[in-house]
Amino acid sequence: MPKAMLKTKETDGGVDAFVASLADWRVRQDCRELMAMLGKATGAPPRMWGGSIIGFGKLTLKYATGREVEWFRCGFSPRKGMLSLYLSFDIRQQQALLDKLGKHKAGKGCLYLKRLADADPDVLKQLVRASLGAAA
Repeated sequence: MPKAMLKTKETDGGVDAFVASLADWRVRQDCRELMAMLGKATGAPPRMWGGSIIGFGKLTLKYATGREVEWFRCGFSPRKGMLSLYLSFDIRQQQALLDKLGKHKAGKGCLYLKRLADADPDVLKQLVRASLGAAA
């Protein structure tokens, strides 16, 4: 089946310039910490996806319908009032880790943190590793 077109695609946008443009210094700091963590976990450099997502690595997502799309292995976006982490699995399957993580919200493949300091960094790293293992 042909690959579907997504609106959000990898771009040549500057990751450092994007982070530097963020108004809140705490958000900039959280972004830099996440970039270091996700870069180390994936071994891939950060790349802009669309205008506001920083992604690491690439994979082809295959849906039950047969639809395929190119996406990043994991990534994040500093959204208004939240850091959105995009992971490559149904994060709710990791409830034991989520219970230890700290203050957060979770969607199917997303983890939402108000501040990076709200999360236990070791548990967050475990969730990222689990996501990368699921995406392999």
